[in-house]
Amino acid sequence: EEEEEAAVAVVPISKEKDKAASEAADGAGPVSQLKNPDVDTTFLPDRLREEAEQQERERLRREWEAQQEEMKAEKLEVTYSYWDGSGHRRTIRITKGMTIGKFLENVRQQLVGEFPELRTTATENLIYVKEDLMIPHHFSFYDLIVTKARGKSGPLFHFDVREDIRMMHDVRIEKDESHPGKVVERVW
Repeated sequence: EEEEEAAVAVVPISKEKDKAASEAADGAGPVSQLKNPDVDTTFLPDRLREEAEQQERERLRREWEAQQEEMKAEKLEVTYSYWDGSGHRRTIRITKGMTIGKFLENVRQQLVGEFPELRTTATENLIYVKEDLMIPHHFSFYDLIVTKARGKSGPLFHFDVREDIRMMHDVRIEKDESHPGKVVERVW
């Protein structure tokens, strides 16, 4: 009996396959399922498309980094005031990418001829105060300009320095003007 059941089970399967093959050949049988070419498949993974996107991203990243380096290399003229009890206004040319620490070192070298006490002062003992903020040495001018850093009375870096706006106007009124930053020793 078992052999007959096995034989019977095999026969219908092969008959179904033969029947489906003959119907498909006649064209009168059931329609086989094909892929629809009109369906949007952009959401499916595609190795070639992903590689092309990755190459485009890499190209754009390199282009953006080149633009940022170009911006960091731009020259700025920064007006500052060395404070030793009275203000001594000076200007210095730097690049936007220069950090505050390097800026303070350049300022120290510029002032050492007039102020001999700065010969023994380390750059770490100088502070750059802009508007109402003491700016840490690790920030660069580029960072502060790009992020549009602001103090209580307005933007920190608007390089058209005029007279101190706090002397002429109400501090609560925001202005686009800025006054020179102060370079002071920590002992002040």
